[in-house]
Parts: sequence; C-alpha cells; structure tokens
Amino acid sequence: MSYDRTIFLYRGFFYAVPVFFYLLLFPPLLYGDDEFSFDLGEIEKKALQTGGFLELRSTHMDINQGSVFSNLNLSDPDISTIDQIFGSVQLDGSYEHGIGSLNWTLKAAAQEDTLGWSDTADIFSAYLSVKPAPSATLTLGKKSYKWGKGYAWNPVGFINRPKDPNNPDEALEGYITAESDLIKSYQGSLQTAALTLAVLPVGENINEDFGKRDNVNLAAKLYLLYMDTDIDIMFLTGNSRSNRVGLDFSTNLAPHFEIHGELAYIPELSKIILGDDNSSSIEKNSALSTLLGIRYLFDNDVTAIIEYYFNGGGYSEEEMDRFYQLAEMGFAEDSALGSSLLGKAREMSLKGYGRPQPGRQYLYAKFTRKEPFDILYFTPGITTIFNLEDESYSIIPEGIYSGFTNWEFRLRVSLINGGKFTEFGEKTNSNKIEFRVRYFF
Repeated sequence: MSYDRTIFLYRGFFYAVPVFFYLLLFPPLLYGDDEFSFDLGEIEKKALQTGGFLELRSTHMDINQGSVFSNLNLSDPDISTIDQIFGSVQLDGSYEHGIGSLNWTLKAAAQEDTLGWSDTADIFSAYLSVKPAPSATLTLGKKSYKWGKGYAWNPVGFINRPKDPNNPDEALEGYITAESDLIKSYQGSLQTAALTLAVLPVGENINEDFGKRDNVNLAAKLYLLYMDTDIDIMFLTGNSRSNRVGLDFSTNLAPHFEIHGELAYIPELSKIILGDDNSSSIEKNSALSTLLGIRYLFDNDVTAIIEYYFNGGGYSEEEMDRFYQLAEMGFAEDSALGSSLLGKAREMSLKGYGRPQPGRQYLYAKFTRKEPFDILYFTPGITTIFNLEDESYSIIPEGIYSGFTNWEFRLRVSLINGGKFTEFGEKTNSNKIEFRVRYFF
C-alpha cells in the first residue's frame, strides 16, 4: 500500500469520527416511518444459514518510551507513536440436512502500521455434527469451546483459547476434536444433565500449540441444571498439558441479579521461574485458580459486570519484579540484540512473563448504559482491569452506535496507569484511541 493511499485511509477514517458524534447529537434525523409487516416465510429455518461481518479499524497508539516491553518489542527506541489500519472479514455459516449439519467460521485480516504490513487467513471452526437421536450428538472437526461462566476470564476453560478481557465476545479459533454430547431431562430438583466428551489429539500440523506433541488428550464436562442453578464439572487428562479438574456455577438471585464462579485445580503445573542469579528453571507445583463474578441490571438500564480473578498459575509481584530488573540490566549492559541479559529477558518474555495478565490477582469491572438521555441505538460504557498486587490498571471508556441497519460504530479510548516495574506501567503503549466500523450481513 502506497504512502499516499495510507494517508488517505487514515484521514477518511478519522473524518468519520465527527460524523459519528453528529448522529448521536441529532438522533431524530434517523427516525423513519417504517410500516410493520409480517411474513411467515421469513421466520422459517432454512437449511443454509450464512452471516458474518466486514470490519475496518483505525488505531493511534502512544508508545510508553523507556518501558520494559517497548524496549523488548520495538527495534527502534525512538518511536513515539504507532498508527494502524486494520481490516478483516468474518464468515459464519451452517448447513443442515437430515440428522447432520456442517458449521464454520472463517476469518481473514490485514494490517498496516508504522512498522509494516501483515495479513492472516484462518479457519476458526469447521466441524460436522450428527444427531442420531434427540438426546445424542456426535461432532468431528475444528471447534471453538467456551467452557466456563466467567465473562473476562475462564480458569476452567481447559480446551478454550484464552480470551482478551478487553474484547471477550470476539470469536476465537478452535481445536480439532472428536466430541460426543449426551443429554437427559428429569422431573424434580435435578432438571437436566448433559455429558460432553472431547478427544483432542496433538501432533504435527494438528493442534500443535495446545502442548506436547504426539499425544491424545481427553476432556470431559458434566452439566447439571439443579434448582435453577447451572453447574459444570470438568476435567482434562493427557500428556500434552498437566491434568486438571474444575467446577463452575451460575444462578440468578433475582431477575436482575446473576452470580457466577469458577474453580480450577492443577495438581502439577510446570512454570518457568527466573532466579535471583538470572538463571531459569522449571518448577512443578499445584495451582488453584478461582473466579467470582456478578452481573447486575440497575433500574436506570445500567448493566454492571464485576469479576475477581485469582490466577494460581501466575507470577507473584516479586517474581515479576525480578523479570523487570533483568530487562533493565540488559538495556544498561548493551541495547544491541547481542546482549546476553537482554536475550535472556526476551526469552523469559516469550515463555510466560510477557503473556497477557501474567500476575496473580485481578479485578475486572464493566459498566454499560443503554440509550442514555433517550439517544436511540447508543450504548456508552467503561471497562477497567486492575492488578490488585502492583496496583496498576487500565481504563477504557467507549461508545457504540448501531442506528443504521446492519452497521455498528465503536469509538474507544484506552488509558493505562502504573508505576515503574508494574504490569501496566511497563506495557508497550501508554494510551490508545480506536475507531471501528462493522457491517454485518
């Protein structure tokens, strides 16, 4: 993409921002006199169902110059900002015939920013389901799993891809599995029971990023609907990852008040630890992770989602501090790529210290308000993620407008705050503004 064309895209995207606010300030211009009509044929389920969206996103990011991860991740320490144009298309669909159905989610994306160009094309899911009986389903193929009741995190999501807490509703790539589902209904306090068994192989070109190769893993989930409370009991066994067991629940204490939680236990978790002498070793210890959350709808249409997450497999504040000091010593020793300490810091970053939310304790809160001040189709919100150990945090205010059929506009600002040697204080970026347009079809 040429420089002039890139500038044209940037300008066109940011010129759309004032138009977005104009529509919010003058919503009557969007009202119409649509007549109500009803066609029974429109609600009949078709064998072929297709959908998806086109997305265009523009981002301006301020670099947190001198931070640990800006020095580790960026080759040019003088870069102060990064501007990015991102485009993607997601295709969802299913085809049903008789007792079988084929389901898919495909996604292609391209990105150009200050650092260069990149593009991807992925099959997020593509699986065949067969329902030989009303209470039984067999599935084979690549499937995305969403085990757990948590909104931002899922410690019991043993075969899930990790969520991005800032975008937890986004589609995630699945794993290739063979699965069976059995379901049975009862009369009494126990209303429903369902058993899911999933076989997940790991080998060359098959689920390679799940863990150790040349292994077959078994995951199971028992679902119970007991006295209006959803309960899941799950486990994972196999040699690709450590064995683990989990439990989750979700229930409504009132029509507007839901509470949920998760608990996961790993008897022997392998974790790379950085020592005081900057040597690294693999430690195996048990790990208990928990999540407790609520979802509450206030009378003024404000929805609150609040979650506490204890990550038993994460790094303590002291362990993270040791990593930050190693990186600082590497920069002081030699900023060149050949620095031994800097190379060690980059290695440790890739092996765990640089992953999202690497710490132990977090608080997540999201508040959204539906159509405030009678502004139709507008939903403002604010999200925060707080590291309870080092007291650093991010705050993300946003506004979403969906007043045009099949269109969605989102403006979001990400603000971070934290001192030296804290998670958010050492991130690559300091602040970020993002404008996203999606067209659904």
